[in-house]
Amino acid sequence: MSLEIQQLRFAYGDDPVLEGIDLTAESGELLGLLGPNGSGKSTLLQCCNQLLKPDAGQVSLEGDPVGDLAADERAREIGYVPQTESRAFPASVFETILQGRRPHGGWTPSDCDREAVETTIERLGLDGLAARNVGDLSGGQRQKVRLGRALVGDPSALLLDEPTSALDLKHRLQVMDLVVEHVRQRDVTGVVAIHDLNLAARYCDRVALLADGRLHAVGEPDVLTPEIIRAVYGVEASVRKHQGRRLVVPEAPVGTGPVDSGTAMDRSVREPQAPDRVTTDD
Repeated sequence: MSLEIQQLRFAYGDDPVLEGIDLTAESGELLGLLGPNGSGKSTLLQCCNQLLKPDAGQVSLEGDPVGDLAADERAREIGYVPQTESRAFPASVFETILQGRRPHGGWTPSDCDREAVETTIERLGLDGLAARNVGDLSGGQRQKVRLGRALVGDPSALLLDEPTSALDLKHRLQVMDLVVEHVRQRDVTGVVAIHDLNLAARYCDRVALLADGRLHAVGEPDVLTPEIIRAVYGVEASVRKHQGRRLVVPEAPVGTGPVDSGTAMDRSVREPQAPDRVTTDD
């Protein structure tokens, strides 16, 4: 089920955040939203989920405006994982993930609901924590629980806001592996806001780069060029290929002095290449 964003605009009072965004994510695709802090990534996800009402434009699921869906239907169709959230009452890991099933059957869980929660807990590697209060978990574990709550409802679209932000390196890879597997196997539309350009290049089918509330580039990870990174992030970077994937190496903020941006890439051209060595981008 495709997610289509058409001429979307949003402002906080007199402060414009998003200006005429046109973007489409397809079924079975993971689209990465990239850009510096304040570029509008989180705001765009919240507009897609109608947590924020756009000032203009429209968000549609397979041609149906998301704003026209009843709250329960929207909750069934769209799974959303925020960066952080506060919880006013204690709840266990099992109870929190179970909330993702409630749009499907109400407040009395069925055996099918419980089985889905147990399967999701196992997939996330949270075995042994099902009865633990979420407030007693680490930040990374809480983020996994929020992801589980979104996945267990088997939505048509997943909106993920920095799902790996509180995770260590190993768990970042595990979570992104799980997200991509879920998107592919369930033919789900996935949109993820992410800061790590190398994770985006590794896992996303396409990326969309935002800056100053506007789209600067959209396409496969090959659009992550030194020129685009400089324009969007204000950073000089080397971009190479490693095992067929793009590898971004930040060098220095633009304007902080001379940067020998060709050094690393020139060195890899001059020296013999060992197996699995990072190679230059042609």
